[in-house]
Amino acid sequence: MARILVVDDEQDVLELIVKRLRADGHEVLAAGTGAEALDAIAAHGPPEAAILDIDLPGMDGIELLHRLRAHRADLPAMFLTALWDGAMVARVRDTGALYLRKPFTSESLRTALDMVLVPG
Repeated sequence: MARILVVDDEQDVLELIVKRLRADGHEVLAAGTGAEALDAIAAHGPPEAAILDIDLPGMDGIELLHRLRAHRADLPAMFLTALWDGAMVARVRDTGALYLRKPFTSESLRTALDMVLVPG
């Protein structure tokens, strides 16, 4: 199983994702903001993958991913979002990350994460 960083400012959503990932055997670093995520990584080490909300206070999830990839350029990632417009589509595509629209199911989260974690 993998060490996964999960960042979402909606506490209920964050707790739900963490619970599901831990039930699947993953180690989870959880944060509500980009700054908290960077602090968690500094304290506990880097993740093997990241699940990020786009609409975060302070730095958004896309900026956070750019910062994470400054340390590991090939960091697998996916975005969770309820926001979706042309500009957002372009920004997400530029990252090469997968995305999953909110609301999502346990199965869609598991399937998307499996796709993210597949090497190559």
